Amino acid sequence: REGDVLSILRHKQVAAVSISQMNTLLMQSLSSYQSPKPRWSSARDSEMLSARSEIENASVVHVFIGLNASVYRNISKFQRSYDLMERKLKVYVYKEGAKPIFHNPMPRGIYASEGWFMKLMESNNKFVVKDPRKAHLFYIPVSIKALRTSLGQDFQTPKSLADHLKEYVDLVAGKYKFWNRTGGADHFLVACHDWGNKLTKKHMRNSVRALCNSNVAQGFRIGIDTALPVTYIRSSQSPLEYLGGKAPSERKILAFFAGNMHGYLRPILVQLWENKEPDMKILGPMPRDPEGKKQYREYMKSSRYCICARGYEVHTPRVVEAIMNECVPVIIADNYVPPFFEVLDWEEFAVFVEEKYIMNLRNILLSIPEERYIGMQARVKTVQQHFLWHKKPVKFDLFHMVLHSIWYSRVYRVRTRSRH
Repeated sequence: REGDVLSILRHKQVAAVSISQMNTLLMQSLSSYQSPKPRWSSARDSEMLSARSEIENASVVHVFIGLNASVYRNISKFQRSYDLMERKLKVYVYKEGAKPIFHNPMPRGIYASEGWFMKLMESNNKFVVKDPRKAHLFYIPVSIKALRTSLGQDFQTPKSLADHLKEYVDLVAGKYKFWNRTGGADHFLVACHDWGNKLTKKHMRNSVRALCNSNVAQGFRIGIDTALPVTYIRSSQSPLEYLGGKAPSERKILAFFAGNMHGYLRPILVQLWENKEPDMKILGPMPRDPEGKKQYREYMKSSRYCICARGYEVHTPRVVEAIMNECVPVIIADNYVPPFFEVLDWEEFAVFVEEKYIMNLRNILLSIPEERYIGMQARVKTVQQHFLWHKKPVKFDLFHMVLHSIWYSRVYRVRTRSRH
């Protein structure tokens, strides 16, 4: 019943930050926020400041190889920034830390993004340097998933796990001079576990955090932290399995969702829309046998819109699944900052529906003109390259886009001793 739905949403909901408000927060952060002033100067900081000037003054380019200008906030700035990253960025990867919490990438499952990035970063020869004095950024190769599960019963609270991470920070801060020079502002980590934010927000508050749990209502900082895509990888040998989908004219299902009833929103979605309209396939969990998985993929490849409803937290692998299946994502997750928000214009290829309007979902989707839908679906196909892992990284892929987001955050926050 509509009254019951509204009551549940009012009870659960904090004030929703709209996409337009997020855009404003991003602009404010890029123009005003700076890291703590470094304790002494570094040539690397000057190089980052020079890069920022080049990005800000990027010439307008009209021909872009392999890119569609309409999916970016400013494609000229993005291309200049990406090119500068490729030419200039150097990263030092700390060797300290024991497995399984450090240096132990896990490239399968729902937290695969942190594993794939770690695996590709630690084996990279283009960006990684052995001399930390040459580095613009310092990578802490920690798996928050492993931290959460590997320490036993004595380490189960967020505080005990955060303190364990602080011990590592204290170790590298004592052994090297780089953390203390900037207060950690030129350091970064990549975390896809739900607890990534809460375990790092105190002791790594100055660092760049690439987080799957990019909830602006829970401390995710737009323009400082970066939103990491959730990629559910079932086979580490075949991360691009089942890529692609049907043409718009062959997509007969208006909207599709299937999944476990995690959190408060998904049961409401299913209660409102399961078996209500023949062109809306809104389901609970589907069978996990091969036939069930095949049917799930077929629904995604045959649907116009794929519903990405929050579970326990705001992030969900369905956003990337939709993009991989060339289905327009419909994101129903208040305060979720989508991946690569600083460069991608998400409203050009995705639909955002505030949770309180979930009972209007069908009308919202039907109100989108056919021409608009066809354009959005085409843009989903062009943006797809940014959400794919490759065993050997390629230009503009997910590895490079995560690294670019981290680079971009640091470029816009760097300070020198002489700047006020």
